[in-house]
Amino acid sequence: MNITDVGHLTSDADTGEDKLLKGAEREKKTVWEVADFYTKAFKNDIKELNLLFPKVFPKATEHIKEQIELIKKLEKKGFIYQAGGNVYFDTSKLKDYGKLARLNLEEDGEKARARVEKDINKKNPYDFVLWFTKSKFDEQEMKWDSPFGMGYPGWHLECSAMSMKYLGEQFDIHCGGIDHIPVHHTNEIAQSEAATGKKPWVKYWLHNEFLVLKKGEKMAKSGDNFVTLSTLKEKGFVALDYRYFCLGTVYRKPLMFDYEALESAKTAREKLVERVLDLKEEVKIGKGKLNPEKFSGVARRYQDLFLEQVSDDLNTPQALATMWDLLKDSTVKDNEKLCLLYYFDQVFGLGLENVKEEKIPAEILKLAKEREKARQTKDWATSDKLRDELTKKGYSVDDQKEGFKVRKIK
Repeated sequence: MNITDVGHLTSDADTGEDKLLKGAEREKKTVWEVADFYTKAFKNDIKELNLLFPKVFPKATEHIKEQIELIKKLEKKGFIYQAGGNVYFDTSKLKDYGKLARLNLEEDGEKARARVEKDINKKNPYDFVLWFTKSKFDEQEMKWDSPFGMGYPGWHLECSAMSMKYLGEQFDIHCGGIDHIPVHHTNEIAQSEAATGKKPWVKYWLHNEFLVLKKGEKMAKSGDNFVTLSTLKEKGFVALDYRYFCLGTVYRKPLMFDYEALESAKTAREKLVERVLDLKEEVKIGKGKLNPEKFSGVARRYQDLFLEQVSDDLNTPQALATMWDLLKDSTVKDNEKLCLLYYFDQVFGLGLENVKEEKIPAEILKLAKEREKARQTKDWATSDKLRDELTKKGYSVDDQKEGFKVRKIK
């Protein structure tokens, strides 16, 4: 996973404000401090969301040499030109430029030229900067020496250089947002395949749709409508509530964000955690003692159905529905249910194997016992009052046939 900590303009097409400079001005920091702060925040969010951590987390600022070498390769093959102090990739030299986005270069080219700021140095509207030496930002702090002059790399360049260093000249899967298809990913393909002569550079592209606010606006990282994980935590949610919320929509469809929907996801996840805790208590076995190879026929069918659904372009909403069907199915044994939940969670990533009962404080247990006594004497007013008091303190009470169970509200 790349950390693109230099050369980031607000537009993919070499125009707009420099995002790091904008952030530095806003936060009264250097661009280096801004990049470091948000890199650490991003990595912390990854951990809280229980995402698999990349084995390699390269920074663009630490791979300038590789980016310069990539430009040299393109220069040898005749794919670059220099104008106005900058180095450009000549898209007219690549016959299949724009294939990912299915661009009609003649029709769309004029639209592209009209839509963005004109760069008089470009030979063609789709040409893009590989190395900036002349910038409208005189106060640019991040600069390096190169055969093309003192400057900094374009965003497209750094992604190709780092990807190819760690994954090879061809690799299987590249992810990203749908907004990167027409420009950024199109340009990554162009420069990578031009440099190596190998096609395809990437076999499969997985593009996710946008997170959309209820009023229909795309949530943009550079906009004022960006909701962070910290914001959600301040409102009483945990990171895994948001993860569950995301699993409820196929990644290629827009995800409508509002707090009501997130609250529903939070409730569903908490119910799931409670069910897992119940199953752990009922099964009374360690996580290493369950054997999927000894599943009954009905348990095997749930396993096969889950695999079929997540293999169908990551259809996580259907897979979640299968999980809840499993939990309701009385024909599946508890130990099989628990084993299947752990198996499903290799994809869901909700940390189900690690959930455990928290020790309940004596004060809370005392209130719960008083409530149980009121309930047995049918003093419903007192019972309800004590339940509300427990809820305010962050605990729920589950009434059971034999007594009650108190749990901390997640």
